[in-house]
Amino acid sequence: MEEFHKVRRLPPYVFEQVNRLKASARSRGADIIDLGMGNPDLPTPKAIVDKLCEVVRDPRTHRYSSSRGIPGLRRAQANYYQRRFGVKLNPDTQVVATLGSKEGFANMAQAITAPGDVILCPNPTYPIHAFGFIMSGGVIRSLQVEPDDGFIPAVERGIRHSIPKPLALILNYPSNPTALVATLDFYKDVVAFAKKNDIIILSDLAYSEIYFDGNPPPSVLQVPGAMDVCVEFTSMSKTFSMPGWRMGFAVGNERLISALTRVKSYLDYGAFTPIQVAAAHALNGDGADIEEVREVYHKRRDVMVDSFGRAGWTIPAPAASMFAWAPIPEPFRHLGSLEFSKLLIEHADVAVAPGVGFGEHGDDYVRVALVENEHRIRQAARNIKKFLATTAKQPNNVVPLAARR
Repeated sequence: MEEFHKVRRLPPYVFEQVNRLKASARSRGADIIDLGMGNPDLPTPKAIVDKLCEVVRDPRTHRYSSSRGIPGLRRAQANYYQRRFGVKLNPDTQVVATLGSKEGFANMAQAITAPGDVILCPNPTYPIHAFGFIMSGGVIRSLQVEPDDGFIPAVERGIRHSIPKPLALILNYPSNPTALVATLDFYKDVVAFAKKNDIIILSDLAYSEIYFDGNPPPSVLQVPGAMDVCVEFTSMSKTFSMPGWRMGFAVGNERLISALTRVKSYLDYGAFTPIQVAAAHALNGDGADIEEVREVYHKRRDVMVDSFGRAGWTIPAPAASMFAWAPIPEPFRHLGSLEFSKLLIEHADVAVAPGVGFGEHGDDYVRVALVENEHRIRQAARNIKKFLATTAKQPNNVVPLAARR
């Protein structure tokens, strides 16, 4: 039977191939150290869980909630932006709660995209940035750029060679998967360019609080006038170790927030009210929980860079996010990221995310997530060291899985 139109537009899910291989290895008794999916292993802070348990005992909170977020939650998010970025938001018109930033991006695409609209999107990037718009009938023009002096010329070329003129530009810093961080001066240039060319900016700031070396990533909304063209998405998944709670936000331009709110009103009733109350409690906290989470990832980053480096795999230290963007070791680069990821599972009992899953320009890399404790990260490094040493001695014995089938 022929696939439906929207399904046909989606490529095979690369990560599913790795997931199947992980499951198969585990079924054989292998102890797979999973550094693939960015699924935080840290427990949600006790005070947040306690607030959830307190509120859930009230049967009145078991009814339908508010799709756009209860007022207390939207106020908490506005207050967070004021404290963290010095950005003033109207919680009634410039803030909407989402079921994680992923849902927010997908429904924003539904809200603003007409068939054939062109979206300028980094490559590599987190998949929903591109495929939310593809599923909505949009067309992606990829930008293989970093947040530096080459960015604006690349966007200019994207506009010059796109018909119709692009509708929106996606930003994601700190980046998933590359861990690159943007400066406020970079955002100033991009906002000025977007306003000049009448382009919407959609910024994914999910990793704003997972940063190292003392430099908090800025928000694009800190730029004067950015509110005229920008919406920014954040998530509580990593910041507060709440991935399964599915709580995020979109904030910024009133017209765009209104469009997203209206679409969401037809699709969901919002998160369970006790989750929203607990999320507001977290946002109104003193920041100690955030600092603790940040410190854990910082230590894991240092252990990973050191131990993998001594194992023979040099990985640049990420300045932010819970990921490292790791170049595939030279002897394996010709295989591509998917086959290399398969080899790591089969020969080192280590899972990583193939870079090609984030776009074709990521195929020389894999993404390594800091979602195992320091002991397990060191164990992964020891496994990889044995794998690399064995390969160096007997390179012909290590054959890509695809070549065996």
